[in-house]
Amino acid sequence: MNTDAPVIEIQNLVRRYGKHDAVDGLSLAVRPGKCYGFFGRNGAGKTTTIKCLLNLLRPDSGNVRVFGLDPRKNEVTIKSRIAYVPDVVAFYPWMSVRDTLEYLASFRENWNQDIEKDLLNRFQLDPAKKTTSLSKGQRTQLALIGAICPEPELLLLDEPTSGLDPIVRREFIETVIGAYQSGDPNRRTVFVSTHLISEFEGLIDEFTIIEQGRELLTMEADAARDRFKKINARLPEEIKINLPGALRVKRNGRELEILANGNSEQLLAELKAHQPEALKIEALSLEEIFVASDILKKANA
Repeated sequence: MNTDAPVIEIQNLVRRYGKHDAVDGLSLAVRPGKCYGFFGRNGAGKTTTIKCLLNLLRPDSGNVRVFGLDPRKNEVTIKSRIAYVPDVVAFYPWMSVRDTLEYLASFRENWNQDIEKDLLNRFQLDPAKKTTSLSKGQRTQLALIGAICPEPELLLLDEPTSGLDPIVRREFIETVIGAYQSGDPNRRTVFVSTHLISEFEGLIDEFTIIEQGRELLTMEADAARDRFKKINARLPEEIKINLPGALRVKRNGRELEILANGNSEQLLAELKAHQPEALKIEALSLEEIFVASDILKKANA
């Protein structure tokens, strides 16, 4: 068994709805043991891509592989090794929280009772409560417990924390997902589609930004922070200054905000030649890189 083989591999994936290409030639690879961010605006094709991985949708063309296997031919084998939390969760209405967890556990070879107990306490979920009386956030919590307890090799998360309040959300991301991965760091992989990028910032190892079903940018998170910088400068007077290669320059009188794409040293040298009164440089966060994706698209054209 090749432990370096991608857990997820997508090659030239195309999925259409009528004449609309929801996913248009997407390719990416997720290495084992990584937390992989899948970023894009609503309608960018994120959920469609995940459903192709799960064989809930069939690709029109291209290939998808999970653990090197074809989801169309090896669906049961693949799903025994993964857990999936969709953006909208639903449970059988006649079941309680306890019934639901026992039902989910019945399909799994492994179920960590200690994790279940800890998460029920952490989320303050009453095991006797009917699923019909759960709030949207509580249903999300129950789905997350059901996904973590089998300790799968791959967690597929589609907007997994959108229904949680900010305190529970941050605790889940930092503590629960972090602990899940640290339990077997070389084997457990997370693939997360989210718009709450800032809250996953410390966990993401690599990411892909997609737009209209196409890859816009794929990078390791640390390499992206090294490459994309924000420079703030205050000049001694309001003068015209040439900054070739800058992704974006915002001017407000003597104040400048510049986005650099791997050329921050050259831009700093140009600014220093004008003897600025103040000069500050910092890495863009992953969320800022995502927000600037329209500029990145032009830069990569």
